[in-house]
Parts: sequence; C-alpha cells; structure tokens
Amino acid sequence: MRLTTKTNLAARVLMACALNHGKTLRSSEIAQVSNASLNHLLQVVNGLQAHGFIETLRGRHGGLRLARAPEQIAMGSVFRVFEAGHPFAECFDADANTCPLTAECRLRGYIARAVEAFYHELDMVTLDDLTRGNCGLEALLNVPDTLAQACPQPMAQA
Repeated sequence: MRLTTKTNLAARVLMACALNHGKTLRSSEIAQVSNASLNHLLQVVNGLQAHGFIETLRGRHGGLRLARAPEQIAMGSVFRVFEAGHPFAECFDADANTCPLTAECRLRGYIARAVEAFYHELDMVTLDDLTRGNCGLEALLNVPDTLAQACPQPMAQA
C-alpha cells in the first residue's frame, strides 16, 4: 500500500498548522518548511479547506489555520478524503476493472477488510496525537512570525 503525495502533503499541512497554533500561516511558508512543491500544496490546501479541516483567510494578512482543534481531527478522515479517488486495486474500480477473476476471486474481500482496518486504526489517531509534545517535529515545522519581524517594536525613549 502506498499513500498518494496529496495525502502526505495534507498531513504535513495539518501538522504545521497544529504546531504553529495562534499563527496564520501562508502556503508558501508551509511549502518551504515541509519541503513541498507550492503548486501541489495549494491543491491540498483547497481540499483541506473544502472538507472543513482548515480555514483560509484572504488579504494582506491572509493565510490558513486549523478550523478545528487538533484533538478533533482524526487522521483517518483526512486520509479518506485524499485517497478516495484512488482504488486500492484494479478490481475496486468498476469502470476500469479488466480482471477476469473478479467474480470468483476471494482475495478482494480480504483486501477490502484490510483497507478498512487500516482506516479504522487511523480513525483512532488525532492530529493532537501526532503533534503534542513532539519537539523534534515542532523544530522542523516551526514557521517564524514574519509579520512580527516585519514591524519591529519602536525603541523606548529615555
């Protein structure tokens, strides 16, 4: 089993947002810290926003942030969104299936149960489980507050 790039990027975006709580992040910042193509990341951001995982803000100080608390985001639901269009095996795709064994093959049922077990395990893992107390991940995905750096505080007069 192999996850799509979009699923991988979705996890990176969500973890970056969770670890930068209180900040509105720009997609370009997340792409940089997560070593991702901005073009691919923007497609993922649209999917995450459409399914209510993140909210996007337009304008000069726009960006994105989590739409729900990290403990309310089950990774199984995220994976289902991004893996839904990709059948695990040819026999799971009614339109493109050319396998002559489909009607008699017992393997399909076992695979279907295994895939469901995979998602069930991920349903029990929240974004909070992945990020809370994960100092190494926090160091990797920390996005400096560019707005605070752009407007330094005036020096106090003596």
